[in-house]
Amino acid sequence: MKFKNTSFFLSLIGSILVIVGTHGPTITAEKINFIVGPLRLSLNISSLENFADEGTIDRRLADYFRMAGVGEAEQIRFREVLSKKLEIDPVLFSRLLRTEMGEDMLTRWGEHINIQGGRNGKYALRGAIVKSAFDDEGLTLINVLRHLPTNMQINVNQALSLAARFDSIIIATNFFREEISQLAQQEIANALPTDFSTLPDLRQPGKLPVQKNQWTLTDSQRNRTFQVYIYQPQQQQNGTYPIVIASHGLASSPEHFSDYAEHLASYGYVVAVPQHPGSDRQQLQNLKRGLSRQIFLTSEFIDRPKDISYVIDELERRNQIAMRGKLDLNKIAVIGHSFGGYTALAVAGATLEFEHLAQECPGSLNLSLLLQCSALNLDPEVYSLKDERVKAIALTNPLKSAIFGPKGLSRVSIPVYVQAGKYDPATPFVLEQVRPFPWFKSSNRYLSLQEGDTHADISELDGGLAELIDNFVYLSLPEPGLLTSYNQALILAFLQVHLRENESFRPYLQSAYAEHLSQGEEFKAFLITNDSLEGLEKAIAKFQTNHPSIKF
Repeated sequence: MKFKNTSFFLSLIGSILVIVGTHGPTITAEKINFIVGPLRLSLNISSLENFADEGTIDRRLADYFRMAGVGEAEQIRFREVLSKKLEIDPVLFSRLLRTEMGEDMLTRWGEHINIQGGRNGKYALRGAIVKSAFDDEGLTLINVLRHLPTNMQINVNQALSLAARFDSIIIATNFFREEISQLAQQEIANALPTDFSTLPDLRQPGKLPVQKNQWTLTDSQRNRTFQVYIYQPQQQQNGTYPIVIASHGLASSPEHFSDYAEHLASYGYVVAVPQHPGSDRQQLQNLKRGLSRQIFLTSEFIDRPKDISYVIDELERRNQIAMRGKLDLNKIAVIGHSFGGYTALAVAGATLEFEHLAQECPGSLNLSLLLQCSALNLDPEVYSLKDERVKAIALTNPLKSAIFGPKGLSRVSIPVYVQAGKYDPATPFVLEQVRPFPWFKSSNRYLSLQEGDTHADISELDGGLAELIDNFVYLSLPEPGLLTSYNQALILAFLQVHLRENESFRPYLQSAYAEHLSQGEEFKAFLITNDSLEGLEKAIAKFQTNHPSIKF
């Protein structure tokens, strides 16, 4: 037997590390069993301990290295992985794994890593990591293996199938990066050339100084109090200001959008950034302190869009006095990151499709489904979340494919900008941005792919995933300011054209402008428009034919 993927053996053992939690029995495991058809192979944990501590490779471990095709360089890397200490908050991490999302994740992985005899291994697996994290040696892979409460078994054929599905996502990521790059180049070739060096640089702040205010709002009908940060031009101008409302992601806060809000306000927008209690950073702190058992409340699927509508209501109420009648209430856009992308789509008219969601949830490798599938706990009724006052939406790393599906997203007909990150593990761009892009009915749609984007906020919600990425994923990442500058420029151009109806900014909404922004940079930005829709659909169909294991 020879593994197709030479790193699979390492990832198979290493995968245990990211899926376990809470205290277990004092009995410890002696070995890991590998089931290959009728054969049962075993590897003593002591073999891995000796290898981690002393670099000794005994006969059984040598056999496994040989079967897996693991060379000397990978052996050195594997030893480093076994002994590398991860600095995480064990209290927060253990509580995360007790949440509904954590239980779902453990159940999915426990289907592949079983207790000896074949039962789902989630509870045995969960017994190791916090015990490891709390002892003096800290959280290392070898320490987790030491604390496994019983012998475990892995069905190699199932594991190989799982690894193949992971490989398919990686292949898809690279495939669609190239396809989007080619589609962007085709749009550049078909358009009249623009010398962007002669045009204003939209990455730079506008001319207006900005002031920030804080409001405390209470929606008495929902018994919900939350903060809203208002960014607006400090000096009065002739005319009125269009409105942008920004929705933060899971376990995040309004501060996530401070750079974007100040940038837009300097160009004459009033930007409102509400807190979403129940799915914000405070909710994460409540989980950490034992004041809540969930990272977010299921009711947030409904409350978040209603927060946006309530903010619009409040802006209408305050316009004539507090805002001196300067708000253009006919020009309102919503931007949202991740869970905030869901929020923006809901107020734009996308409908929750529970039947589609139930079909998508089982067995998927899409990490964002851990959040999306929580909506199945809602009553499966028709929720009226659309707000007709919203005229355009801009989404960064949005999650949407399963909870809305083709039918739900087809109800979005207003202009939409979608930004995807090539390295995004939380909302994989192939599954959450590329696949759903054709489902919109808007004729004004834009898809931006940014290399190096890893979702940004994910380190805020997992008690150490950033450390995990640093140690297990060998990536070169850009400075965050570079990606922010791409988005600030493109979102500003999108809003100037589709909210302010200022056609002089139309040249910035071309593939050539994204190319200009990333000229000379290692991490590129690509932009395609509705003109590339047919080409993207053909690419999706081609890939689906060659890789049917990924659902499109």
